[in-house]
This record gives sequence, structure tokens and C-alpha cells, in this order.
Amino acid sequence: MSQHTHSNILVDTQWIFEHLNHPNIRLIQAEMNPEIYTSGHIPGAVFWNITTDILLPDYRINFDPIAWQKLLENSGITNKTTVITYGDFAATGGLLFWLFKVFGHNDVRVLNGGYQKWLSEDRPVEVNSQIMTPTEYQVQTPDANLRAFFHEVHESIDKADIVLVDVRTPQEYSGELFFMQPPQGTERAGHIPGAVSVYYELALNEDGTFKSVEELQTLYSSKNITSDKEVITYCTVGGRSAHTWFVLKYLLGYSKVRNYDGSWNEWSRIANIAIE
Repeated sequence: MSQHTHSNILVDTQWIFEHLNHPNIRLIQAEMNPEIYTSGHIPGAVFWNITTDILLPDYRINFDPIAWQKLLENSGITNKTTVITYGDFAATGGLLFWLFKVFGHNDVRVLNGGYQKWLSEDRPVEVNSQIMTPTEYQVQTPDANLRAFFHEVHESIDKADIVLVDVRTPQEYSGELFFMQPPQGTERAGHIPGAVSVYYELALNEDGTFKSVEELQTLYSSKNITSDKEVITYCTVGGRSAHTWFVLKYLLGYSKVRNYDGSWNEWSRIANIAIE
């Protein structure tokens, strides 16, 4: 079994356990529900609220460098800190990893299996929230090369060398659901014309860890998602698609992958734009 292309960016629970007290390692747990964190988390982990720390009120991702700088400084992170990302939701580690890379952080890694894997092994947890001593962080301008924007996605439709990957559930892709519930009123459900459906969790084993290189290659190549093409991933608000971006770029080594973070939240609301 061959290793993932950047195997060093995946860390397992034992590695975390052995480095819990390391002064230059910061664990970040992000959740939409704070109670998941307050009911128990990996010792030393800092909590980020996805709804207020990462998303704007319209559910777009907040790319304001000042807001990002303040978030990192309040989390005790410097430019030289090794950051480990995870959450209870399977996509969280990949989303945070992508965001850290967008803002140019050098050493960021993903906990393979996330918080559920940690719990399944009866690893230690704590309930006290972490209060960090603020640091100084030199934030970089967001790297637009890791993002796909609406006009680029629109122009990519029907191009043979570009593949759009919809990583939402099959029900969202087919139009049965809109943001995980049946469409209401004027809400338009469906998918971007020509997009290929590959649910993001298909990249995971039952325990939440990532599948082998061979399994991942089979999964994506069977959908004609190959490394010679440019790949654009999308979902609802850019979180699950960031997870698939991580898989393709860092586990399989695809060189031309971007995340359309506007995703269905943007596409479906643009008047007269085509959907399937």
C-alpha cells in the first residue's frame, strides 16, 4: 500500500497523545455547536465556532485578513506554530487546513479520523475551555490561487480539461434537498451543469480515517477525475469541498485543484444562472 503524497500532513491519535504538552503545537477544534467542545475535547485544544469565527452572516467564508489575524493571535498561534486541525464533523479538518493554506500558514496538519477517532480509542478528554496568551501573527494576503470564483466556474462548464466535482449528498445533487432540507419558496436546488457527483465521505473509512491511495485513486478516476485535468470542488458553503480539495491535492498529489468556496450558497442565488 503506497503512502499518501504528503503523508506528513496527516497525524494519528497516538502522535497527538505523545505531543499533548508540546509548547509549539496548537490543536484547533472547530464546531457549529459549542456544546460538542464544552462536553469534552482533546486536552489543550482551542475552540473555534464555525458560524461566528469562520463564516459571515450570509454563510460566506470570512476572508478578512484582520479578522483572521486576530483569531490566530487569540488562539496562541504564531507563524511558526504547528497547527493540528480537527472537529466532530468529518469535513472540519480539511476545511481548516485549506483556510490555513489560503492565508499562507506553513505548518498545518490534519488529525486523521478527527475527534470521533480520538473518542473511539478512549483517549483523555477535558471540559475546560482554553484561554490562551495572545501572540503576534503576521498575516498574509489570501492566496486566490487556491480558490475558484463564480466567473471561473461559469466559464469552465463544458470544457474537457476541467472537471467540476459536487461533493454534497446525492439528494442535494439531485435537487431533493437544499442546504440539507427540501427547497422552500424560491430556493433553487440541483447542481451546476456538468458537475460530477462524488460525496466527500466516500474518501473515508468507517472510522473516519482516510482511505488508502489506491482506494482514493479508484474512487476519483472512476468518475473521470484525473490528475491531468483542472479540478474545481464545491458543496454548499465551501467546507465539504475544502475537504475533497485536501484529499485530491495533498493525499493524491493533484497539482491543479481549487475550491469554489462560494459553492451552492452563491450559485443557486444568482438570477437566470443555469442549474441541472
